[in-house]
Amino acid sequence: MAAQLKGRQDTEIGFMFIHGAGLRGNVWEAVTSGLDVPVLLADFPYRDGSEQTRLALTLDDYASHLCGQAESWNIPRVIVVAHSIGGVLALQVAEALLKRGRLAGLAAVGAAIPGRGGSFLSELPLVKRALLRIVMRVAGTRPPESAIRTGLCNDLPESQSAGIVQAFVPEARRIYSDACHAGVPDVPSLYVKLTRDREFSPALQDRMIANLGPGTVRQLDTGHLPMLGNPDGLRAILQSFMAECVDKQQ
Repeated sequence: MAAQLKGRQDTEIGFMFIHGAGLRGNVWEAVTSGLDVPVLLADFPYRDGSEQTRLALTLDDYASHLCGQAESWNIPRVIVVAHSIGGVLALQVAEALLKRGRLAGLAAVGAAIPGRGGSFLSELPLVKRALLRIVMRVAGTRPPESAIRTGLCNDLPESQSAGIVQAFVPEARRIYSDACHAGVPDVPSLYVKLTRDREFSPALQDRMIANLGPGTVRQLDTGHLPMLGNPDGLRAILQSFMAECVDKQQ
């Protein structure tokens, strides 16, 4: 699936949204439908087709795919918004945009932010890390339906939960284990902490906040998918953050 463009495309600054594992860019649509700014709904590679097409991909392959979407987007300044494992990739995308003078800000929404040289797995508690390695080796990267429902969808209605389960796309193993060598960029930053998240516990999010060192931390009383659980609340937070980024450029 190609990246989707939403909102006005004639202003200086816009949002690039990066989704989490198993999802697609359209998961953000309830948030972006109320934004009167340029929006890019980026997608991970090979959203369609068999799992075999993704098995050999590396973290850098994912990052290159996202960077290509950003490069082809004709917006001068970009705020990168990342969710879940998308935070690991966002660091690499942000680094590429920063080198080109296009990065305006970085917003992490319940996102994984590893320390430089760390991976998604390296940031997990030891027991959960070991368990996930075993599960991926034996069963791949598609969680059982029960785990998707209780982890990703704990606060969502059945109609939304069923849609997430049905559309879930297993990722390449290396997106979880490869090291990310991009650091935190020196731009305005935001972390949105999800207080009812059963996938990324509040304690784990606190660790991610410490790694990011954001200028602003906001809270949402939602589970792991706030773009579905409270899109209006998330949109308001992002609009406030954009105003902050614009002010700092003037």
